[in-house]
Amino acid sequence: MESQSPITCEAVDIALILKTLPHRFPFLLIDRVIDIRSDFSGIGIKNVTVNEPQFQGHFPNRPIFPGVLMIEGMAQTAGIIGMLSTGETDRPTAVYFLTVDKCKFRKPALPGDTIEYHMSLINRKRDMWWFHGNAKVGGVTVAEADIGAMLAD
Repeated sequence: MESQSPITCEAVDIALILKTLPHRFPFLLIDRVIDIRSDFSGIGIKNVTVNEPQFQGHFPNRPIFPGVLMIEGMAQTAGIIGMLSTGETDRPTAVYFLTVDKCKFRKPALPGDTIEYHMSLINRKRDMWWFHGNAKVGGVTVAEADIGAMLAD
């Protein structure tokens, strides 16, 4: 699909993410989104730092970025891709996480890592999108899942 769709947005910075998504610290889990190709694909970027609150308990002597937060980062990336593809200037009141399927955690992500959420469209119905996501660190898949997201007014 990527070869059929030109890049429609070089990059979405944190200012546009904050304008588009309802999430805020500590639950905003993407720093930018790059290479958005309509609603076919895009890559979310998360810079993992040790001063994030989850590392106080996960795990104090060996901090590991929680896998469920990687899945949420995939969903937030999918939400940005879906919302921007609609061309709407006003954001909906909510982006809901619909489904998680075929989820696998392959390797831990650690403070200092940059996680890339490579999202590719599986299907779309009205304001609902299903994507396959690969979370990668240094080009190596650390987690993957099929996720669904829905826009709501």
